Amino acid sequence: MIVSQILKTKANVGVISVKPDAPVADAVELLSQKRIGTVVVSSDGTALDGILSERDIVREMGKRGTACLDEPVKNLMTSRLVTCTPADSADAVLEMMTNGRFRHLPVMDGGDMIGLISIGDVVKARLAELSMEKDALEGMIMGH
Repeated sequence: MIVSQILKTKANVGVISVKPDAPVADAVELLSQKRIGTVVVSSDGTALDGILSERDIVREMGKRGTACLDEPVKNLMTSRLVTCTPADSADAVLEMMTNGRFRHLPVMDGGDMIGLISIGDVVKARLAELSMEKDALEGMIMGH
């Protein structure tokens, strides 16, 4: 399975983003409202400036307390990003996520971000693929 197939299985809600100068508290509210773990940081709604995750926020709160909630998102976001393409395989994406110890990956088509996939999206897709392979093998063994 490849990333473009995984994106097709997701509800088409677009990519949720915040501006780099928005207060972290606004991003926290958005994460809570949308029940998501990561928000894309974009100055114009299309460019990928960075990512802000729950983990980024909790880590900073652990160091400095709630004062970081008043800071701009750009101060806490991850700006050195790993990305994937629609043609990347699920296995390659899982390897990137495991090696980088992150759970969300922007999907880039040229210079445009076309989606965001989570480790949960990839695992779900791989499980579905393995189930289909199992059923096909059982059918071959049974002579169907």
